[in-house]
Amino acid sequence: MDVTNDSALMRLLGDDVRLRLLRALSVEALNVSELTAVLGIAQSGVSRHLGMLRKASLVVEERAGGYAWYRLSPDARDPGSADAELWSWLRAAFGHTTPATKADDARLQEVLRLRKERFAEHGADGERGQLVPGRSWVAWSRALAFLLPPLDVADLGCGEGYLTIETARWARRVVAIDRSATVLAHARALAGRRKVQNITWKRGELERLPLADASVDVALLSQALHHAKEPAAALGEARRVLRPGGRVLILDLREHGESWVRARLGDQWPGFADKQLRDLLVEAGFDEVKLRVGARSAGDPFVVLVAAATKTSSRPAARPRRVA
Repeated sequence: MDVTNDSALMRLLGDDVRLRLLRALSVEALNVSELTAVLGIAQSGVSRHLGMLRKASLVVEERAGGYAWYRLSPDARDPGSADAELWSWLRAAFGHTTPATKADDARLQEVLRLRKERFAEHGADGERGQLVPGRSWVAWSRALAFLLPPLDVADLGCGEGYLTIETARWARRVVAIDRSATVLAHARALAGRRKVQNITWKRGELERLPLADASVDVALLSQALHHAKEPAAALGEARRVLRPGGRVLILDLREHGESWVRARLGDQWPGFADKQLRDLLVEAGFDEVKLRVGARSAGDPFVVLVAAATKTSSRPAARPRRVA
């Protein structure tokens, strides 16, 4: 080990960020971008800490697939290594949870989920490393779009526009709305690079949409409702802008206990219980409500709910209530 004495090693491990970094790498080999997302610190800081840990031979770097991957030293899993006692102590330390490490665990699960969805390496029947050329959720979404008629769609809380652009490939037109001018500028630029022209970008709040009554066929709320200050009012607005027979489609989080998302991601609500989301849709005046789990992974604190409902009549919605 490239440290001059035990005191130098203790100083190295006396930093909570470096311990959190080692803890993340004890689960999976990660690259710098992924570690940045997990730890929530600047990429330069991650690189600096990795350099110190590599110098102390606690972390090794391997290059594959155009990335530099970092993992714990092989000694970490060798009970006969000279540093076996150190690694035994570190493994015990990794088992202690704090609010910071709990947030790290949630972000790590999200990073691994996103990595899996890229299908660079996909395992079938529990076998890792089986390549499946051509498998793509984007391709499936585009294929399923052949079954849909031309529709006017409102993407409410569109964010950086990835779903908006995919929707625009099958919709007649899309109106994309977000409260952030900066985010809308990024989304508009992305659509320009991809030469998508049937999108209108508007700035507005979910609770006060800049759309006329009965002007769209579908209202999308993808991971947007938990950002609304008043979810009931947002759903009421979604119903207002739908034509009779129009449908709202929601992807959102099931109720969870990850409090860090409020400060880090600006979430207003910790997701929604199944009954809570169903009741909100009914009280907003929707009929034919359907709700089910859309995505769930073992160990991931975030479960995605998918809900759909129809505006079947012109009857007024119930007076919106505050979400408890």
